[in-house]
Amino acid sequence: MELTTVWFALIAVLWTGYFVLEGFDFGVGVLLPFLARGEADRRAAVGTIGPVWDGNEVWLLVAGGATFAAFPEWYATLFSGFYLPLFLILLALIARGVALEYRGKSDGTRGWDRAFFWGSLVPALLWGVAFANIVRGVPLDAGHEYTGTLLTLLNPVALLGGAATLLLFTLHGAVFLALRTVSDLRRRAIRAARVLAPVALVVVTAFLVLIRSGALSWVAVAVAVAGLLGTVAATAAGRDGWAFAASAAGIAAFTATLFTSLWPDVMPALDPANSLTVANAASSPYTLTVMTWVAAVCTPVVLAYQAWTYWVFRRRLTGEPPRAALH
Repeated sequence: MELTTVWFALIAVLWTGYFVLEGFDFGVGVLLPFLARGEADRRAAVGTIGPVWDGNEVWLLVAGGATFAAFPEWYATLFSGFYLPLFLILLALIARGVALEYRGKSDGTRGWDRAFFWGSLVPALLWGVAFANIVRGVPLDAGHEYTGTLLTLLNPVALLGGAATLLLFTLHGAVFLALRTVSDLRRRAIRAARVLAPVALVVVTAFLVLIRSGALSWVAVAVAVAGLLGTVAATAAGRDGWAFAASAAGIAAFTATLFTSLWPDVMPALDPANSLTVANAASSPYTLTVMTWVAAVCTPVVLAYQAWTYWVFRRRLTGEPPRAALH
């Protein structure tokens, strides 16, 4: 197998890890003002992601770094053409990170909770808009420069993609809260999951059917739908762990559909002659070889450390005592 194919697959895996892990972080933030009834509830909700949210964001940093190193032409076109949406995502992630770090150190938490909400909702929506445009294709010239405008990116397919990721991540956050909390907060999270799951199923399925391409992507669509159906069934049965696993599988299959539909392009153009592919956007074979050895050594260490973190902080939270929010 060529190294360009290997690195395309690895980047797909990194985005899958990011969406599965950061997805429930986004979902918790979006649901916070709707499910929490007091400071104890808000503290418990934030505490479910407090020890892990910054580690989850590492997947995004590594995905961006891997894209820059393995496919520099893709990176350059993507970050220049999608500059404003990606800048808004960055601002939202900064606001969310500051809110999570400082809400436990301030007397008043309402302002930080609003920042947490908007810092979760904006990326959950815009990641879907961005990836829908990447898979659908954008106007590129012969030099692989983006020639459209911001309004070009806000097309109906992209907006449907944004709605799909927002619903998918919010549902994922609801089942995560049900898994990690107790009492009334858990019951409200279960009710939210039961309401969100059918809506997410319809919107996500419509989006994936619209953008899929090739037999392999049909398999991924089927797995995504099965994952969402499993989330519905497990939530109805009160099986929190199975609901979370099914939701995670649905998000993984959703991401797989995006990348299998994209292959062998990395940035398709409306004029196929101007598309960026794994061949014309890749770094030199030497660079890819060095990256492969580094990834082979470092990846197991990172995965082991993150798995250990989740194991240590696996218990359900009640919101008490006060320092449980982030420490």
